[in-house]
Amino acid sequence: MSEERETRLFMISPRSMLTPDQLVRMVHSFGEGVIVKETCYGCLVEAPRSTCLQILAKVREDYRNEVFSKIRAYPCSDPRRCRAQHGTRPGFAQLEEEWALLAKIQVGLDRVDKGAKYVPPAEKKRIPVNDFKKICEVH
Repeated sequence: MSEERETRLFMISPRSMLTPDQLVRMVHSFGEGVIVKETCYGCLVEAPRSTCLQILAKVREDYRNEVFSKIRAYPCSDPRRCRAQHGTRPGFAQLEEEWALLAKIQVGLDRVDKGAKYVPPAEKKRIPVNDFKKICEVH
């Protein structure tokens, strides 16, 4: 990946009503020089870095807490990762785990947008050893 081009992964939160197809159509509107690959979780976008940042800004503007993005180390259709060319998928389990957490992250960000503030949990007190022994003996 050159410094001039960037590949970004866009993941749609499971809570979003946005579909990968709708996201891809939006990205395609940025014109030539943009490679877009639709995936089950969103899409991959490869373009000049400045264009990728414009796309990211537009996606954040339209789908603030619904679409999340990160840089991908390999370009689209890279033979080392492309399944069509029998590449490996070592990061898929990580992506799957991240995707599952996006719904919770979306809810948290939506609450912050509505003015929610962080309240640290109350300080926990230690249980005296004798009380702990009683608890253990009961069960």
